[in-house]
Amino acid sequence: MIRSELIQKIAEENPHLFQRDVERIVATIFDEITEALARGERVELRGFGAFSVKKRDARVGRNPRTGESVEVAEKAVPFFKTGKLLRDRLNGIEE
Repeated sequence: MIRSELIQKIAEENPHLFQRDVERIVATIFDEITEALARGERVELRGFGAFSVKKRDARVGRNPRTGESVEVAEKAVPFFKTGKLLRDRLNGIEE
């Protein structure tokens, strides 16, 4: 599912909301999650999962074209861990 499909689905299920309002709501949610992760905070959505930031240490990598060694700097990467409810639904376990 892409963002526009999510917006369309929410708009269909909530006919009392205007499409532009649904777009603003979805954009605000994603922006807040992004900003919290940029600050190094953890974002937990109960029943769905938790977003966090993990640090990858600097390392020596290889250029795949030339085989030459390349220094790769330390970086932060987003990480998502599924919640129990989502994991159970994906595995066909209904409660």
